[in-house]
Amino acid sequence: MINAYVRNGQLLDVKELSTEDRLPANTLWLDVFKPTDEERQWMSTYFQEEVPEEDDINEIEASARFYSDKDGLHITSLFPHRVGKELRGVNVSFTLRDNLLITLREEDLGLMRLFRAYLRQDKMEARDPATLLVEMLILKVEYLSDLLEDVYTVLESTGQEVFEAEELDEILKNITLQEDINGKIRLSLLDTQRSLRFMTRNQRGRLSEDNRKEVKDMLADIESLLPHTQFLFDKINFLLDAAMGFTSLKQNKIIKIFSVAAVVFLPPTVIASAYGMNFDIMPELHWRFGYPLAIGLMFASAAGTYLFFKRKGWL
Repeated sequence: MINAYVRNGQLLDVKELSTEDRLPANTLWLDVFKPTDEERQWMSTYFQEEVPEEDDINEIEASARFYSDKDGLHITSLFPHRVGKELRGVNVSFTLRDNLLITLREEDLGLMRLFRAYLRQDKMEARDPATLLVEMLILKVEYLSDLLEDVYTVLESTGQEVFEAEELDEILKNITLQEDINGKIRLSLLDTQRSLRFMTRNQRGRLSEDNRKEVKDMLADIESLLPHTQFLFDKINFLLDAAMGFTSLKQNKIIKIFSVAAVVFLPPTVIASAYGMNFDIMPELHWRFGYPLAIGLMFASAAGTYLFFKRKGWL
């Protein structure tokens, strides 16, 4: 699917294009979502170099994610994408020219939908392609900040549940999920930081004064958010250790009960074993009070062992 965002005064009109259409005049942003082979062929008429493939977009080397050629400045940026409770990282390819911004993506990102809604409602500036890219990255950094706040809130409530819940399976799953989300937030922040620094080095002359200030502010925000991700990693590790320690403590209490029971019943077992032997000469076997005496000895030995443990504070 190909959408062209065409300048109309201070607003942008959205036009869905087919492979039979030509790029409208005054187009600031060309957004391509899950292109077919025909749509890629159509895009190749607007690229002097090759149209980025999906495998190229998902490369992790800096040289493959940030470079410039005859088609303009190429930046591949990692965007967060919510899928239920989980967070995924989705790469979006940006090609920035003097008069056009081209985005190529394989996922219908919530941030992209929000950005388009802001443009339609005139909540964001659309002066030029560079401003569009900067505003999109601002929205991304703000969303990552909100995600960090959500992770912290979840961990705060989880910390209370660790010492109150009887079953810790769901709590451990939740802690592991938050660790995964926090890791992807950190990865996205670092990737955005690299993208902004690359833009600053290569687009300094093309960025307006406002754009440069916004990029500088974003870099400062990212610098302040990265320590928060490390703090959350430390908190997650603490909660995992606490949950595992609490589980071990409960298991030790159970094992302690079995151990004490085994020791308490050991003396009666010895007495019962002694009188269970089949020797011919055992005077108590024919004694009238032998059975009551054996039972009494068993109870007395068990009670004596229990009181000894109690006095020592082992129970």
